[in-house]
Amino acid sequence: MSIDPVMEHFGNWAVAIIFVAIFAVFLLFTPFYKKSGVKPKGAFLAFVVALAVEMFGVPLSMYAISGVVGQYLPDGVLWGHTLVGYVGLLGTNIAMFLYLFGAVLIISGWRAIYRDYWSKDRGEGHLVTSGIYRFIRHPQYTGFACFTIGMLLEWATLPMLVMFPILGVIYFRLARREEADMRAEFGRAYDEYVARTGMFLPTKVFSRAARAAEMPRRAADSRA
Repeated sequence: MSIDPVMEHFGNWAVAIIFVAIFAVFLLFTPFYKKSGVKPKGAFLAFVVALAVEMFGVPLSMYAISGVVGQYLPDGVLWGHTLVGYVGLLGTNIAMFLYLFGAVLIISGWRAIYRDYWSKDRGEGHLVTSGIYRFIRHPQYTGFACFTIGMLLEWATLPMLVMFPILGVIYFRLARREEADMRAEFGRAYDEYVARTGMFLPTKVFSRAARAAEMPRRAADSRA
């Protein structure tokens, strides 16, 4: 029996609709900065639709490319579980972890922003630098990136590969615009915050840890 009974996936349009609906509801209750994330939400949902159609409906990428090259693509190449013939279900297993980790980032980031920043409508808001924001400035976008990478590792298709860099550019530009607004609102305090945190990854935290670990050795060398 095949490790990936891929043909059993197709034609399940009810499952495709439910899959998209779950993500749509998740996005509905995941406000973006200034509650105006229509464009990034729409782009992410389009990515989800592209996955659902080809995972549960019709393998359009396989049919389109096979029509050009004159033969079917092997299972796992732009249809089916990604590279299943080479790595088994490893991609799917990694994807499950990325989905969970991405959801934690999105939810924890949303809670901090909703509690400490959007409360400024009541005169209580302030620059959020606690929780997950101690390490990265845009945890929600990192979380959505985890979801999209996970989807590619699970079931990569041609439309998804085309859309992935576009989605990345959209989120990067949105993050830059948000940072400009934060800098205008909080001034020097935000600049100091930027200096000690990474944009999407905790790179500066790792750098500080590496420097801290290096200090005892340098001190010992200076005494020698």
